[in-house]
Amino acid sequence: MAPFATMILALPAMLLEGNGILEWLSNHPYPWSALVIIFSSGVLAFCLNFSIFYVIHSTSAVTFNVAGNLKVAVAVLVSWMIFRNPISYLNAVGCAVTLVGCTFSGYVRHMLSQQPQVPGTPRTPRTPRSKMELLPLVNDKLEDKLYQV
Repeated sequence: MAPFATMILALPAMLLEGNGILEWLSNHPYPWSALVIIFSSGVLAFCLNFSIFYVIHSTSAVTFNVAGNLKVAVAVLVSWMIFRNPISYLNAVGCAVTLVGCTFSGYVRHMLSQQPQVPGTPRTPRTPRSKMELLPLVNDKLEDKLYQV
């Protein structure tokens, strides 16, 4: 998306910035390094979005959000342990509640996956049944993943 945004915003930037862009291009005879950085940021943004779609496709949106909340809590705790950043009592309680909630969520999903499947009920968690299902964004039809046949 970033390369497209760069191309779309190039004309308004030329109009609004005026001679600033042309002056920068004339002062920097080799602007390729800046263009490589812009292009590589677009490639990295694409890879990030693709990995997010893959995680949601492979698990679920709820699992993705639980992992995001866990990431924030772990980042706060690691910054407190390594860098000795001050943490308030309320932040510590919030991190503890988040860690307990994520652990409980994982436990419940594990216990649900151990129960025998009843025909016609949604499978939780969704597990791939073939190598084709491991490929992200291949099948648009999700009925075979949501209900056991």
